[in-house]
Parts: sequence; C-alpha cells; structure tokens
Amino acid sequence: MSEPTSPPLPELSPLTPAPEADDETMPRYETANRTQIELTPTDLEALLPPGHAARLVWRFVEGLNLSAFYATIKAREGRAGRPAIDPQILIALWLYATIDGVGSAREVDRLCYSHDAYRWIRGGVSVNYHTLSDFRMQHQTALDGLLTQSITALLHRGIITLARVAHDGTKVRASAGVGSFRRPATLRECLRRAEQQVVRTQRQGEAGPRSRREAAHQRAAEERLARVQEALAELPAVEAAKARTASKRKDRRPAEARVSTTDPQARVMKLADNGFRPAYNVQFATDGDSTAVVGVAVTNVGTDAAEAVPMLAQIQRRCGRAPTTLLMDRGVGTNEAITEATAQGVTVYAPVPRARGVTDLTARCPHDSDAVAAWRVRMATEPAHAIYRQRGAIAERTNGDVHTHRTLDRFRVRGLPKVLCCALWVALALNLMRAMEIVPHLMT
Repeated sequence: MSEPTSPPLPELSPLTPAPEADDETMPRYETANRTQIELTPTDLEALLPPGHAARLVWRFVEGLNLSAFYATIKAREGRAGRPAIDPQILIALWLYATIDGVGSAREVDRLCYSHDAYRWIRGGVSVNYHTLSDFRMQHQTALDGLLTQSITALLHRGIITLARVAHDGTKVRASAGVGSFRRPATLRECLRRAEQQVVRTQRQGEAGPRSRREAAHQRAAEERLARVQEALAELPAVEAAKARTASKRKDRRPAEARVSTTDPQARVMKLADNGFRPAYNVQFATDGDSTAVVGVAVTNVGTDAAEAVPMLAQIQRRCGRAPTTLLMDRGVGTNEAITEATAQGVTVYAPVPRARGVTDLTARCPHDSDAVAAWRVRMATEPAHAIYRQRGAIAERTNGDVHTHRTLDRFRVRGLPKVLCCALWVALALNLMRAMEIVPHLMT
C-alpha cells in the first residue's frame, strides 16, 4: 500500500526581485541583537489615566499626618548616610498592594518594576523586598494612629455615624503547622539541642573569618534558640488555659500543653471548615452605614467572650464616643459585655443563649444584672430580631472581604505584634476603599 503524499506547496513569488546570476553583491538587512542595552524613555505621569486607583491612594496618603514615620528616619541634613525612602511611597505601596490582594513583600518588589501602577507610586525610587517587609512590621503605633486618622476624617464628613456597629471575630491561619507543636519534655530537649548548635557555630566562627554561608548558619541557629526559649515561656499561659477548660468539664483531665516552635504565640483553633489548625483570632468592629472599620484587635484565644469590652473602649478612644447600637454574635455578647455597654448608653443586640430545660428566654436568671434582664426582654421582640439580622450583612461582609481579597487568607508573619500590624494595614485599606467608593471627591 503506497503512503499518501501531500500536494506540492505553491511557489511564492519573492517580494523583491532575485539578484541576477552575475550579481555578486551581498544583501543588506537588520537582524536582532539582544545583547545591546536599551535606554527606553518613560513618562511616569502618563502611565496612569486620571482617576486611577493608584492616584487616589496617593492623594489619600498625602492627606495623612505622617510625622511619626518621619521621626524614625536616621538620615538628617548635615550628617553622613544614605537618604531614606519617603514613607509616603512605602505606605502608598502597601495600601495599594493590600487593596490589590498582594501580601508578599517579594511580590510587591517584583510589581514595583513590572506593573505600571506600582511603578507610578514608586516614582523612580529604588525599593527592595527587605525594606518593604521591615517597613510593614516596624510601625505598629504609627499605623494605629493612621487608622484613627482615617476614622476621624470619615466621622468629620458624616460618613461614619456609629448609629449601628457590628463586632465579630474571624480566625486566620498562622504561619505554623500542626506538627510544630511540642510537649514540655520535647521542648526542653529542643532547647538543649539548639544551645549545642549555637555553641558549635560560634566555635566555627572563632577558627577564622566566616563566609556568608557560615554567618547565615549562625543566625539561623540563634533564631531557632530564641523561638524555643519563647515557646517555653509560653507554656505557663497554655497550661493555665488548659486547666480552665478542664474545670468547666469536670469529667475530663487537663490536656497536656503544647506550644509551637515555629510560632510560639499561635494557638490551635477551630476554623470555619470545622478543622483545627494554628491560627489567630482577628477582631473587627464595623460601622453599619459606611462599612468602615472603627476597631481592630488580634488575640491568640479561640473564643470571643472577653473581646467586647476592650473593643468598646477602643471605639471610644478612636471616635471620641460610643456607638448608639452594638450588634454582637452569640460568643461575644456575654453578660459582662452587655452590662458594661449598657452603662455607657449603648443598646446591645445579641442572641439569647438557650439553656437546657429553660423554655422562657425572657425570664431573669439569678445572676443577671438589670441591663441583662432588659436585654433578654428586648431580644424577644420582632423589631430586635429585624435589627440583629443586619449584623451578618455588616460584620460578615468585612470578614469575607479580608479573607478573600485583602491578604488575610493566611498570615505570612509570626507573633502577635507582627500579626496585629498586618490587621492594621488591612483595616486602613478597607477604610481607604470606603472613602473612594462613598465620597470620591475627597480624593480629587
């Protein structure tokens, strides 16, 4: 059987006439030269159209009081040293990155040289991931002040009303694995090995000049020792929490305490998917009219029972007054929180827990205060149910937004101070977004 043959290709007529047979001249043409260096002129101001989000972010940052950030700059006029990067640039980069859903310093570094919006914000100033990462975590007090400034601006313009505030917590995965948790005996053994490793690396350094790799090994050994020591320091608090849990369950013995050697301040918590993994508990208080964040906190406790009173005090500190109405979830609305909020003139709406054998939820319990007794009666009415149903649209929107779009799907840093800084950046970005959506004239 003969193989099929393809038809011959048609002859293409040349675009230029072929040289004569007796023409011995060589053709001239340009070919690629990828080894040459090109200097491409760029008009940074023309990269973004008017009204671009990066321009709005920059205008927002220009309106903030950044004196706390400038006070930390060591480079001064008349002194030696390289000039520091303008804090306005770093703040705008992180705010735009948070809005964009980017939480990695290395990724922000890459975008600063490949994405027009980040290039425009950078404005020709050289940045690197190490500077970005350090800046993000080193200004907790100043970040807290920026959040208060954003809230004050929205309050002054009547955007935040505090007529209805929803408070809720959400669990965020920590930068640690379940396998990093160790019992006390194992932690002491880890401490012994870590100390030996530090001594070994120090002796190697005494033998002569160290290479960069040897210096990195010594730093890693010292950091490992510091984490193990911190884990041992966290043991008493974990053991006390286990004892309190066991006292509520009289038929169980206290479980043996375990602490992570990767992130000693992280705790195993029950997450939204009913799984148990290392996490932090991030608390947000959201204004109902503007959906702006008026309070943020981070704890390593799995329950929200003790967070309402501190959050109420934080709202008063930032806003100058308490909210008119406070919507709380079942775990947050404790008797203590309801009593304290009522004493400050706040009307609380929270579901009444159903006790075993109790059919009348409006009945006053023996240890109820007058505020708690009034709350029980109030929550039995239909208007109270209608008001409380708004909590999900306010609080859960914030929780869903930060998990899905604003980098809080999982923390990439370790320790409560750094985790709180991440939460503050997210809260500040959310308030910036609300200002851009509700009153765009503020940014122009």
